[in-house]
Amino acid sequence: MSAASDRVVSTPMAEDPIARARALAPLIQAAGPRIEAERELPADLLASLHAARLFRTLLPRAIGGEETTPETYARMMEIIARADASTAWCIGQASGCSMAAAYVAPEVAHGIWDARDAALAWGAVGPGQVAEVVDGGYRVTGSWPFASGGRHATWFGGHCRVRERDGSLRTMPDGSPYERTMLFPHSAITMAPNWQVMGLRGTGSDTYSVADLFVPEAFTVRRDRDEERHPQGSGALYRFTTTHLYASGFAAVALGIARGMLDDFVTLAAGKTPLATARTLRDSPVLQSGLAWAEGKWRAARAGLHAALRETHEHVATGAAMTTEQKVAIRLASTFAIHQAKEVADFAWTEAGATAIFESQPFERRFRDIHAVTQQVQARRNHFETVGQHLMGLTPHPRFL
Repeated sequence: MSAASDRVVSTPMAEDPIARARALAPLIQAAGPRIEAERELPADLLASLHAARLFRTLLPRAIGGEETTPETYARMMEIIARADASTAWCIGQASGCSMAAAYVAPEVAHGIWDARDAALAWGAVGPGQVAEVVDGGYRVTGSWPFASGGRHATWFGGHCRVRERDGSLRTMPDGSPYERTMLFPHSAITMAPNWQVMGLRGTGSDTYSVADLFVPEAFTVRRDRDEERHPQGSGALYRFTTTHLYASGFAAVALGIARGMLDDFVTLAAGKTPLATARTLRDSPVLQSGLAWAEGKWRAARAGLHAALRETHEHVATGAAMTTEQKVAIRLASTFAIHQAKEVADFAWTEAGATAIFESQPFERRFRDIHAVTQQVQARRNHFETVGQHLMGLTPHPRFL
């Protein structure tokens, strides 16, 4: 546990997260070149983000969080991503992870999130990540890639298959692998700084590993399971699954990137006169029409995402569980928003011409970032297949909703 002076009090701040994100946006944007060069969020920016409590919007109020609505969270993420996509991605990853606080005992949650700079990170699931059942907990060995925000994380999670004492792997009733997430402090991991990528460079999404690490049972979690939810997770927010918050948060990142590119294209078009022409870009009827189409795509995708989140929240706030229809709606809205945002960004990139390729201009990094976003699991086009199955009256696998 951290010292009392470092603990976070649960008193809400006067301003909402959207206002705080908007106030910090210039600072985030100014840090962009350093974030890109250092492949992580600088310490001074992190201090400001933690002071503004932007990592705590999905954390339970009882654990010092804000437990905001999903729509408010998405709006906040969009603002941050317009300023810098890597910053938004790190906040989105840590925020989704922080929902695990609803599924562990309160004293465990306080031990992880009481520190002012607390952030939990975890990586992708794979077959080689195993937790062996032992007295009092598990003995864990594994390596996990894509730990976004891992360079500033204070705690890590490791998704594991569970091996029983007799050597068999634990399974679910339907025969599928049983998975449990082990939680351990930063001091327990070994990090491989291998995040050499095209876009979202500042997320520092390195690979980390542990070997023969004992993890007490209390520091393990299965998210989104009613039987494992603790009293601090009784609010409407935790009737959403973490998957749906990840999906909508990363969709908001894509929308924020596209918004920035489109706004900067309009600024460029007012002053740029292409070679072999006598008029500025903004005076071209073709570009005027193209801009209107791009703006319409962006607004429609954003409105669809917000509506799906708002309508679902109104439903679960009554105490009801999410319906399959609502899960499908968020999955569709999130995936659609990511790909519509990419089309909008590609329009701005193409029509900006050669100007767009210069690092000194506001297009090149955003172009790389949004194309990195589309490669993440939440953007996979096979999500549309899942949605289509539901629309056809079929039953998609719940794991993909």
